[in-house]
Amino acid sequence: MTKKYTYAYPHPAVTVDIVVVTHDPTPKALLIRRKNAPFEGCWAIPGGYVEIDEALEDAARRELREETGLKVDRLEQLHTFGDPKRDPRERTISVVYIARVTTTKVKTQAGDDAVGVGWFSLRKPPELAFDHREILAHARRRLTRRGS
Repeated sequence: MTKKYTYAYPHPAVTVDIVVVTHDPTPKALLIRRKNAPFEGCWAIPGGYVEIDEALEDAARRELREETGLKVDRLEQLHTFGDPKRDPRERTISVVYIARVTTTKVKTQAGDDAVGVGWFSLRKPPELAFDHREILAHARRRLTRRGS
């Protein structure tokens, strides 16, 4: 069924980002190297646009699988980021999820719009695209509060 859109004001895009963190004593975060502009070639948190008929968590699982080959058992909503200037393409609101994994039990492979995938220090990540440094800082604070 096609829905009729009746609102006369602009709509923001909605994305999901997934912070995947290891259970290691010195946690690492899974990052992808972007294939496309903006920030082509830069490291970023896996994620992407939510389809119009897709639930948020389903979108997060799809994007993670498409970009990294990774399937996770549990996702927890971390925070919503909505600074109007966070994405140079358009007004974008991102719902961010966090997942914990054991690196010896997961295998990753770059796919879709990612040309690389790697594990990086959660405390000292490389230069990141968009507002992803702020997102990782938020994830660190959450994990510190929980003592994990």
